[in-house]
Amino acid sequence: MSAELKQKLKQVLIAELNLEDITPEEIADDAPLFGDGLGLDSLDAVELVVLIQKHFGVEIKDMEEGRPALQSINSLAAFIEAKHSQ
Repeated sequence: MSAELKQKLKQVLIAELNLEDITPEEIADDAPLFGDGLGLDSLDAVELVVLIQKHFGVEIKDMEEGRPALQSINSLAAFIEAKHSQ
């Protein structure tokens, strides 16, 4: 997985979801995005789906596809790379 993609994902999350007092370096690649990790909620999940499509041209069609993809930066990067290679 590309470190560049993970870095861009972190920057997009911080900027677009208005995460204050956190830098991309402070987000672990394998930390959960929801709950105890970054603390995102269901509204953030909806916004994240839109952001992934806007910034990376990848559509998350439903929760079945989205739930595993939105676990962490690693899973999101893997999902985006897999979609781009199709």
